Amino acid sequence: MSAVTEAPARSPRQVVGAYVALTKPRVIELLLITTIPAMLLAARGVPPLWLIACTLTGGTLAAGSANALNCYVDADIDSVMKRTTARPLAQQTIPPRNALIFGVVLGVLSFAFLWITTNLMSAVFAVATILFYIFVYTLVLKRRTSQNIIWGGMAGCMPVIIGWSAVTGTVSWPAIVMFGVIFFWTPPHTWALAMKFKEDYARAGVPMLPVVATAQQVTRQIVIYSWITVVCTLLLAPVTSWIYVGVAAVSGVWFAVFAHKLHNVVRKGGSTNTMKFFHMSNLYLMLVFCGLAVDAVVGLPVLGWPF
Repeated sequence: MSAVTEAPARSPRQVVGAYVALTKPRVIELLLITTIPAMLLAARGVPPLWLIACTLTGGTLAAGSANALNCYVDADIDSVMKRTTARPLAQQTIPPRNALIFGVVLGVLSFAFLWITTNLMSAVFAVATILFYIFVYTLVLKRRTSQNIIWGGMAGCMPVIIGWSAVTGTVSWPAIVMFGVIFFWTPPHTWALAMKFKEDYARAGVPMLPVVATAQQVTRQIVIYSWITVVCTLLLAPVTSWIYVGVAAVSGVWFAVFAHKLHNVVRKGGSTNTMKFFHMSNLYLMLVFCGLAVDAVVGLPVLGWPF
């Protein structure tokens, strides 16, 4: 008879760390970067700090729920992709059933917390985001179409809607524009990463665009979506001052030129460092939303409509 190998005992710190890893903290950081500026713009200043803290807490719980449930559904994919083999379920650090319960509990807590501390609209948006991310993106789009990240990325756009509604109790057009900025920014950002890990996605059977299209076709799409993102950022000019518009314009040109350089290198058959564009796109989004935050806090007269 062969000996039964038992899983090694893990310390409480390792177990807690595994549950934290399920929530993908680095992804949550990016979502929170966009929430605060949206709240500042909605208030055209600084809303009550307790409201910011509560919105961020509820948003963190919602994002953690979506990410934990995503890990549960995608455990089979994570176990065959080199980039994700260290995740808790791929390493069997946490039983799948526990991960599922953990994700559901976080989702319930996010709804209850946001409803009590902000308003029902923000709480409903948070739950809708979780459900969309799991049932539309993870279960339907991700494994079936190369358009997965275009439409699935809508979940990552929702923090600005939640932040805006937490302050105003409504959803106005500037919130929709901010949603659009993140919506159009997500594909080039994600495709750059997918180009780096193309073999990983192919092995897992995930039809990311770099798996089903040539590198030149992918980078052409990156250029197109990058320019649309830049144009979208400038649509906020009527409700901001020259501070934000200056930051958005300068950083936008930098972002678009970087995309063009990536495409030109690929078109000429040169070696590319797509992760450089991936990290740069993170910095670009941060600059745009930090510019938005500073603009709202400084409170200079807005440019208004040109007519």
